[in-house]
Amino acid sequence: MADLRDATVLVAGLGVSGVAAARVLLDHGSSVLLTDAAERPAVAELTAAGATWLGELSAVPEGTGLVVTSPGWRPDSPLLADAARRGIEVVGEPELAWRLRIAGPDGVPAPWLAVTGTNGKTTTVTMLEAILQADGRRAVAAGNVGRPLVEVVTARDPDGTPTFDTVAVELSSFQLHWSSTLAPAAAAVLNVADDHTDWHGSFAAYRDAKARILERAPVAVADAGDPVASALVAAHARPVTVTLGEPGPGQLGVRSGALVDRAFAAAPAGEVLLEAGLLQVPGPHNTVNALAAAALARAAGVPAASVARGLAGFRGGAHRNVLVATVDGVDWVDDSKATNPHAAGASLASYPRVVWIAGGLLKGADVDPLVAAVAPRLAGVVLLGRDREQIAAAVARHAPTVPVVTVPSGDDEGMDGTGVTAEATTARVVAAARELARPGDTVLLAPAAASMDVYRDYGHRGTAFAAAVRALG
Repeated sequence: MADLRDATVLVAGLGVSGVAAARVLLDHGSSVLLTDAAERPAVAELTAAGATWLGELSAVPEGTGLVVTSPGWRPDSPLLADAARRGIEVVGEPELAWRLRIAGPDGVPAPWLAVTGTNGKTTTVTMLEAILQADGRRAVAAGNVGRPLVEVVTARDPDGTPTFDTVAVELSSFQLHWSSTLAPAAAAVLNVADDHTDWHGSFAAYRDAKARILERAPVAVADAGDPVASALVAAHARPVTVTLGEPGPGQLGVRSGALVDRAFAAAPAGEVLLEAGLLQVPGPHNTVNALAAAALARAAGVPAASVARGLAGFRGGAHRNVLVATVDGVDWVDDSKATNPHAAGASLASYPRVVWIAGGLLKGADVDPLVAAVAPRLAGVVLLGRDREQIAAAVARHAPTVPVVTVPSGDDEGMDGTGVTAEATTARVVAAARELARPGDTVLLAPAAASMDVYRDYGHRGTAFAAAVRALG
């Protein structure tokens, strides 16, 4: 693309990534225009730095050469549709970051190792960050997690050299939709399940957005157990798959309780990376995440010893299968990050007998396959949120003998349908789950749905759950 110095760029949406993009563009010498549905606090800072606030727009201003959009803005929003009609390029913040990367002393920008998937992205990319740092690299996780990419790829040390030499990049389907030239050194599609069809318009469009991460990557990684993801990498020039079974050539997998690499190791039999028992995060899905992170690191030349150190030291993130407490012989686990049925299914598979707390915004996803698969594990179900009745109906069809408790709740900005706070609603949910649970059970918050009908976000939901559990004593 043309040099952005002196170019007029419209930044649409002033969330974290939009504000970061505007700052970097101003530093780069661009003429920056700002638009959003409401004037956010950052507008004052940005206008003081030279940007122009235009308020809410439905058409792109004349003279605009590029639009940088928030990942939350749908392609059919009036402003972006106007840009498309007029042939004005629209990119997301990751694409902008790719184009603005600064070069290191060798004249080459820091390589990206990129991860996408319906679930497991954040765990995998932070595992990858831990591995890279264990190898002595100045690495950081960024993108859909952590710092915005435009900040990371333009960061310099006092001597002028780039702050980071490798970037572990998490990319959502929204971000990939607006990306066209990204060329990571290696890329992984962990899995592709029914999610975000309300934004993309169809499952095929959602899948195709995920596949964009592979188009220019020399190495393509996928979970062999996920039919969609494995099909996406099958025709790639260098496909690598990961499996929970014995790995074949070109795979990473598990042999005799150890993670083994047969894709990048010199020996035909492969190289042991880590004893699986040393992973600190539970569940087979996290073993797959670890194997995918290891595959990306190995593609970047990281030795087995560094993979072992990074994975063994990894402790996981907040609200991802975290044991909150054990009360009266019952384990209480927060997996609020399980915001779709695919993620909830992976979480439920980690425990033999579960009182399941679920519900929220299903975003058009079908929960019947999930409920049918996990029905034998269910000791009880507690439901809340706008789409709770859809889950209740699925439980009635596939697990009719399992007791179900529904807690009234709605979408009134963090208040439930009776005007009670989200925290009070959560306390009622926890109390209901306690009545259903018996010693040896796991009460699992794995909602299979987004949270914004009752909570600010999944973090608020998980924090409220943990507080209510700890109040049990």
